[in-house]
Amino acid sequence: MFLVAFAAVCLITVPLAGGRLSRLTDVPLRWVGAIFASLVIQVVIVSIVPDGNPWVHRALHLASYVLAAAFLWANRRIVGLWLIALGALLNAIAIFSNNGVMPASAAALRATGRLTSTKGFINSGVLAHPRVRFLGDIFAMPKWLPLHNVFSIGDVCIALGAAIAIHTLCGSRLAVRVGRASRRSRRAPSAAPTR
Repeated sequence: MFLVAFAAVCLITVPLAGGRLSRLTDVPLRWVGAIFASLVIQVVIVSIVPDGNPWVHRALHLASYVLAAAFLWANRRIVGLWLIALGALLNAIAIFSNNGVMPASAAALRATGRLTSTKGFINSGVLAHPRVRFLGDIFAMPKWLPLHNVFSIGDVCIALGAAIAIHTLCGSRLAVRVGRASRRSRRAPSAAPTR
């Protein structure tokens, strides 16, 4: 939900920064079916059919990340996707290291008002002996915010990469300013050596 909320903010701010959302339709995306399949799998196992064989759900959760990785690799030349790929990799490391479940902080879950235990499959939850817990869902959007949920360092990378990609592809002034500043810093002459 953190990523959904952040993506919505990005889309809303594009016109405010002089960009055009219609430019997104001109982006030649490849392997779109892979990313849609990844999203469908995650929605099904988390929201629609959370009960069932936990090992099947975990295998499908891992498979969804493989499909997302295929999409990111196929579109790796699009600006910002390298940062999205880094975030997805960090999340995948945490999930693969914990048998298909993203480890979550109990304090973060309490801050969002979410229950820390459930009978069905959980894509993110408190584990008895989590591995690489620092890559898990250790941050929280408080429960008084809409779409409150826990999120990870990987999610932050994905959100920033999406913001860069959306604003750049839409011709936003925010992306132009960042690009100009980056080019100026690369062209800046180095300081003359002192004698």
